[in-house]
Amino acid sequence: MDPHQHQSIGEGDETSPPPSGTAATSCRHCGGPTSFPSPPAWSDISPPPTYRPIRAPAVNLSPTCSQQAIILAPVPQAQKTPVVSPPYHFQVPIKRIQTPEDIRRFHDSDSGKNFLGFVVSLSESIRSRKISDPCHESPVINSILSILQSLIDWVDEIPPVQQSSRYGNLSYRVWHSRLIDDSEQLMLQFLPDDLRSATVELVPYFADSFGNLSRIDYGTGHETNFAAWLYSLASLGLIKEEDYQAIVSRVFVKYLDLMRILQLVYSLEPAGSHGVWGLDDYHFLPFIFGSSQLIDHKYMKPKSIHNQDILDNFSKEYMYLSCIAFVKQVKKGLFAEHSPLLDDISGVPNWNKVNAGMLKMYKAEVLEKVPIMQHFLFGWLIKWGLIWCICFVETIYAEQGLISQYALQRYGHRGYCIVELETNLKATEIFWGLVAVKNEYKG
Repeated sequence: MDPHQHQSIGEGDETSPPPSGTAATSCRHCGGPTSFPSPPAWSDISPPPTYRPIRAPAVNLSPTCSQQAIILAPVPQAQKTPVVSPPYHFQVPIKRIQTPEDIRRFHDSDSGKNFLGFVVSLSESIRSRKISDPCHESPVINSILSILQSLIDWVDEIPPVQQSSRYGNLSYRVWHSRLIDDSEQLMLQFLPDDLRSATVELVPYFADSFGNLSRIDYGTGHETNFAAWLYSLASLGLIKEEDYQAIVSRVFVKYLDLMRILQLVYSLEPAGSHGVWGLDDYHFLPFIFGSSQLIDHKYMKPKSIHNQDILDNFSKEYMYLSCIAFVKQVKKGLFAEHSPLLDDISGVPNWNKVNAGMLKMYKAEVLEKVPIMQHFLFGWLIKWGLIWCICFVETIYAEQGLISQYALQRYGHRGYCIVELETNLKATEIFWGLVAVKNEYKG
């Protein structure tokens, strides 16, 4: 071995900590003993002070991160709304969602899939179309427009009171109380005789579509209730697929006009707003419908929202531009500062990607949030899931209504049948051939 000068491990190489398992008093060349004092050992937690990384290492986002979840989630697809048939079992809708598990149950159910599919269908119905484009307007659509116009007229009859508080004009409670009192009569304007009993289920959705009476606020949860009201009308067969374009370009535009009047006149407080980190203080659906309108537009791109001339000339034809114009009207300062999310979205290359992202974001940020969906209502038209089980067919079960005659006829075979336990019917004990039902069947 060539003669050499003994050096302790770590001496002469300040950036390398001693290898684990090697004595610090060993020679770094031959491994023999040395009389030199050993250098101080580096901590396993941090690198030597002389080491300075050029940049921080790239870190992949956790799968639980909401942004990552939205990006990786599939784009919701349109679904045909199932139409109910007699016998009808309308009931007062109630709140059901309390936990994230309840949210997952809702989205796994047919009701959750059909409701989101209905929103997607509305979005597709307005694709590449302007608000003023001609469309089919049924008598039901015209009745709904008349009702919304009446609600707008009420604002003139109930002026705001003078008060010092920034949000929540007390006159809104007068307006909302009148809405609750007249809601049933408003529904009866377009309901046929055989569906007049549906008001027990339709009125709660409708009354909760325009804000909260006690808190004097409005947010995406109330907007979702309006969509649920429209979905219920579609479930009853009152709104058909050929009406979908009119639902967006006529009904929802009128609803948006009403809500902006209420927000400005009565100073409604944003319900659950994310502030600058949210899409909008009050609305979400017009961004979905508006981005669908602009798909394949020859000239206007997502970055066109920064052109004030475009906003001034086209905001009455495109909901997305209308929303941007309204945000700039009510918020002061640089757009990138008070609406950074909308500013970031303007960098997306095309409206197809914007629309797909909006649909995924609506599902994740509205329909999957417990603070919003805990106020959502479930009845017979929007059911709180189904429990499927197998039980022994006995006449007394059918007579008591625990097994519908439809289930007996369709699923009964060899003494057994598959039973739908709907809405408020709960099976607390399930055995082969036995279902113990402890809750009264409502239906």
